[in-house]
Amino acid sequence: TAGLGGMSGAQPKAGNIAGCITIAAEVNPKAATKRHEQGWVDVLIDNMDDLLTRVKQAQATNEVVSIAYIGNVVEIWERFDEENIFIHVGSDQTSLHIPWTGGYYPVDISYEESNRLIREEPTIFKEKVQESLRRHAAAITKADE
Repeated sequence: TAGLGGMSGAQPKAGNIAGCITIAAEVNPKAATKRHEQGWVDVLIDNMDDLLTRVKQAQATNEVVSIAYIGNVVEIWERFDEENIFIHVGSDQTSLHIPWTGGYYPVDISYEESNRLIREEPTIFKEKVQESLRRHAAAITKADE
């Protein structure tokens, strides 16, 4: 899933209750850290290779764990496909109803840079969001094949 702002800390907690390995991607490091400190997620990871290692470990031991990944959910969809890690259920808690004002953050651009683009270069931000959404949809579609 994606997004740990607002009430989205409930997603990883629900995954723990349901007995899952839950990964919640969050582009805002402060939001991810806050949810970890509050106990909504068990583990905080900011590196994709570390995430892959941790997920494979949890799979091997049938561990129930929630992980906050500081990064973009598109990275997870794409890399998990490359590594042949099957995603059983995917959701997204981003505010896609307001994509041009920070409801959706594009992949490959930092949270800080995205916020700068929103303020100073909104046309470029919109283009980056549209590119990212196409990439996001393609990754989900590919994983479903």
